[in-house]
Amino acid sequence: MNKASYQTELDNYFKTANNSDVPERVIYKGSLSKARNKLKYEAFIEMNDHMNTHYAAHFQTKKWNGFNLIAFDGSTARVPDEPEIAEHFGAWNTVKGKNPCPLSRVSQMFDVLNHITLDAIISPKSEGERELAAIHLLKIMADDLVLLDRGYAAFWLFKLIISLLANFCARMSCTKWKVIRQFYESGLPEAVVKLNPPPSSIQKCKEMGLDTKPIKLRLIRVELESGETEILATTLKNMNEYPIDLFAELYHCRWPIEEDYKTMKCRIEMESFSGKSVLSVYQDFHAKVFSKNMTSIIINSVHEEVHKRAERCKFERKVNFTQALSKIKHTIILLLTRTYEELQTLVDKIRDIFIKTTESIRPNRKYERIHRVKQKRYHNAYKPIS
Repeated sequence: MNKASYQTELDNYFKTANNSDVPERVIYKGSLSKARNKLKYEAFIEMNDHMNTHYAAHFQTKKWNGFNLIAFDGSTARVPDEPEIAEHFGAWNTVKGKNPCPLSRVSQMFDVLNHITLDAIISPKSEGERELAAIHLLKIMADDLVLLDRGYAAFWLFKLIISLLANFCARMSCTKWKVIRQFYESGLPEAVVKLNPPPSSIQKCKEMGLDTKPIKLRLIRVELESGETEILATTLKNMNEYPIDLFAELYHCRWPIEEDYKTMKCRIEMESFSGKSVLSVYQDFHAKVFSKNMTSIIINSVHEEVHKRAERCKFERKVNFTQALSKIKHTIILLLTRTYEELQTLVDKIRDIFIKTTESIRPNRKYERIHRVKQKRYHNAYKPIS
């Protein structure tokens, strides 16, 4: 989460690490640039996996009817306009711009109830969201329920999820599938149907070693307040155990992954990269995901205390995530360098300030979604003073 130049961030790093009153010049920026070339970005991925595994094993995580609610979603991110980066990620024509813009594809496997990124990928934009979702599925578990929007609806992807003994609930297009269109026109609230593989999915299934037998799915009609009809397809076919009334709220649970992209792009400024190489893009991206996850996990550990303190308040309260990210920026240096005994004190202090930095949750607030947002540009040569 760099806000200043290399040298300023380095000096502040050693000020924090050495508990100094003023910034210290220990390493020059040129040395850092050379050292970064030897740092594998996979280190941040492994740290994130280890942290998530430890959290799941030692804390009581939120579940939906015994399932971990997992959402997949993709986005794009601008990367530095450098020849090496543009060649790797690809340059694409923008709507208004005349010059091609280097863009990457970003994809997440996100625990929507615990607000944790279980897996994150940044890749060339030419790679599709469904193909990246297949990579995420390497980390799926049998007690996971995957929430998918319309862009992920594909027979071969459904088949892959089922082969891994997981379940899914997907929003379906009412025009692309004959069986879905027939259900939509029937007016029925729910039905169990067989989904046959289209020719494109047959070839994909063969490439992945999956069978092409029809899939038996439960279709559910959800009438939205806007007047639009939403069709959901799910592997949860037991109508007694999972009544139809559950599913409107279930699919709405997917929304936190959309909000998380807002956090990544606006709060931790995912598109503000600190280097001009392909490696630096991967390093920055996965380091920011790790920092965001660490913040979420510490916030999750204080939920009960925040709820207890808000019992007499008019509204329920939650930790202000933006403020929490701000507090964790320099603390994370200490969490990675201090002894175990010192860590306990540090974590207690950061938890205490999180508990005191809360906002009210005002129910039933709705705003019209802004589909086009003005892009914020980041210039490596002009860093803000931090």
